[in-house]
Amino acid sequence: MEGVAMRAMILDAPGGLDRLRMVDRPDPGAPGPGMIRVRLHATSLNYHDYGVVAGRMPTEDGRIPMADGAGTVEAVGGGVDAFRSGDPVVSCFFPDWQEGPPRIGDFSRVPGDGIDGYACETVVAPATAFTHAPKGYDHAEAATITTAGLTAWRSLVVDGGLKAGDRVLVLGTGGVSIWALQIARMMGAEVAVTSSSDEKLERVRILGAAYTINYREQPEWGRQVHDWAGGGVDHVIEVGGPATLAQSIDAVRIGGHIGLIGVLTGIAGDVPTATLMRKQARLQGLIVGSRRMQVEFVRALEGATWRPVIDRRFALDELAAAFRYQESGAHFGKIAVEW
Repeated sequence: MEGVAMRAMILDAPGGLDRLRMVDRPDPGAPGPGMIRVRLHATSLNYHDYGVVAGRMPTEDGRIPMADGAGTVEAVGGGVDAFRSGDPVVSCFFPDWQEGPPRIGDFSRVPGDGIDGYACETVVAPATAFTHAPKGYDHAEAATITTAGLTAWRSLVVDGGLKAGDRVLVLGTGGVSIWALQIARMMGAEVAVTSSSDEKLERVRILGAAYTINYREQPEWGRQVHDWAGGGVDHVIEVGGPATLAQSIDAVRIGGHIGLIGVLTGIAGDVPTATLMRKQARLQGLIVGSRRMQVEFVRALEGATWRPVIDRRFALDELAAAFRYQESGAHFGKIAVEW
């Protein structure tokens, strides 16, 4: 293996989609103690990855992007008992956060940002930086759980204590939002979804959404969702940020839970503090989750009958085109890259 080149997509500083290029990199070789060698086959796009490749989150020159990585174990190093050669695996967003409460507040050790990511053919990494993939998933499907899927799972189940009969509001139809819809339905909850596209709202109804609302036609959608839920929803998957938070607070029930996951409308803005106080709601910021959460998530998925929603699949050398498609906002669910 050593001395053999592998293909990798790298990002030249200062970033930008036109600065992604395919190169040959040295093969990482055999795994040492506690390490595994993984032949990668897929990744999926997240807005964090877009921030890196677009140059909005400066990173090291020549960085291999992409936080999500799925593939097959080729070899294991000494002392590794959790994996065997041939096991399908998927990466962890925070490879150093194994379990317990969050203790990491930056991206200095996140693959594709602070360290090299998974837009490449092969990687040697600590065994603790991966988990088993859900049984029966293809590599592209498995790659969607690392960031988007685990974020939705943590917000609803770990932080929110989601239970059957709860009502959930999901904003939009991107990767985290569609995962949240599917997880909530799997757990027996009812789901409301917002979008500016009637076509996408029809698609979420097919996936099991009980209530849909076009936020362009109904700018005061928070009150309508509140009324639909008979006094407010139990959980909100808030991916918009400052431009949507006031409506989300209107939509939540007294004592409800808002998972602040994204800032698609900006990184700062006004918060209606009096309304939030009156609602006595919990506004919980979060960034993905721990390896332990991912292990539990994978276990839950293996009892589900549905699969992640992947809008389109691109080849590795089409990574820039995949991000341009993401920029368009036309996607529904996840965008995957596989090789």
